[in-house]
Amino acid sequence: MNAHSPAPSILDSVGVAPERAREILGEALAGADDGELFVERSESESFLFDDGRLKSAAYDSSEGFGLRVVAGETAGYSHSSEVSEAAIKRAAQSSSLAKRGYSGTADEAPRATNARLYGDDDPTASPAFSDKVALLQEIDAWCRARDPRVVQVMASLAGERRTVEILRADGRLIRDVRPLCRVNVQLTVEKDGKRENGFAGAGGRAGFEAWISPDKWRDQAEEALRQALVNLDAIPCPAGEMDVVLGPGWNGVLLHEAVGHGLEGDFNRKGTSAFSGRIGERVAAKGVTVFDDGTLAGRRGSLTVDDEGTPTERTILIEDGILVGYMHDRMSARLMGLAATGNGRRQSYAHMPMPRMTNTAMMGGSHTREEMIASTKRGLYCANFGGGQVDITNGKFVFQCTEAYLIEDGKITAPVKGATLIGDGPSALTRVTMIGDDFDFDPGVGVCGKSGQSIPVGVGQPSLKLTGLTVGGTSL
Repeated sequence: MNAHSPAPSILDSVGVAPERAREILGEALAGADDGELFVERSESESFLFDDGRLKSAAYDSSEGFGLRVVAGETAGYSHSSEVSEAAIKRAAQSSSLAKRGYSGTADEAPRATNARLYGDDDPTASPAFSDKVALLQEIDAWCRARDPRVVQVMASLAGERRTVEILRADGRLIRDVRPLCRVNVQLTVEKDGKRENGFAGAGGRAGFEAWISPDKWRDQAEEALRQALVNLDAIPCPAGEMDVVLGPGWNGVLLHEAVGHGLEGDFNRKGTSAFSGRIGERVAAKGVTVFDDGTLAGRRGSLTVDDEGTPTERTILIEDGILVGYMHDRMSARLMGLAATGNGRRQSYAHMPMPRMTNTAMMGGSHTREEMIASTKRGLYCANFGGGQVDITNGKFVFQCTEAYLIEDGKITAPVKGATLIGDGPSALTRVTMIGDDFDFDPGVGVCGKSGQSIPVGVGQPSLKLTGLTVGGTSL
């Protein structure tokens, strides 16, 4: 089916004639630069099994729309959970106030695409409710039987199917169906009165069936248990400047936070990013190539089209260390005289789109992780990150390591806890001295927050060696 097929339409199903919606939108956008009618319907369910019992099971369905009118740098936006002709007309009248006598030229419509990533199947439909509960009970029992030090297990499932329709000023009705599921396992182990936690999860844009086979969920349970047991024996991390080796995959979240947000178009248009006005400059070591790609089927950040109807694409941001591009929604692209890159995303119909990442990653190199560790006299091997934060204006970041080890004389020695990495994105990338041949994406659990909106994203990278990073620790 073509990604822009007008049928079956959410508007039709609620008794709103698409032709009438086009007329209302057309009147609202007369003299505006851009805008759209964004209609959304979602069904989701979640299960949480905690400490031997089903703690919660929820099913939710919702629908609504948002109507946007863009005039210059101003946008009027109205949204409603009631999808009706009357509600759309009221929203159009309210959003049109953004024009206030403005007379612009309608921006060029997004290009069409026939590459549809997902079908119409409901990812939450199978297995049955009772089977999902039984699965979580099985995960709980398996973890406890696996190791007597396990004292608490929390397992969860979450899935949704989100259908969006974007009515553009040119009359096209663009439709996208977006499945999303994940399974999480978190457990606590205890030894000699000391307790530690471990967490693992996996997911993506497929149904539950893709993630709940025994080999899939056991991988997550084993990983959560392994992390917790490692931390039982961890010693306080020493602080200071040292070389750091990062493991592949999920550690790309540092790239996402420290660099990715700074490469979003709105921050650069406003001149608030550490990367503003630096196109063509060297911002990273040679060999560092960073991209954002929303076209990778099944990945958590992948979409057929973004939330403005622009097809997603692969955008090179940094090439061999040189800054070559930013991620744009339609507004930042128009105001900067550039092309939209399919990065206009929103949390729901109740939010306006803005430039956001999809799947952001660094391409692999030629070194092995073993070579990186062997070349390090004193340093830190960070296998997994937890939370982190970054200041967009200067790129300064702080990240907590949930699993880390000392490197001494070229060998991994003791596991450490309390390790944090402190630095800034632009200079951190210039400190990359070795790039691994083991590129990997995260397991599919990333959530990105920006301006109060949360969206699913993917991150990825190979192993990396960085010299002279500041490590915060707890060792006295």
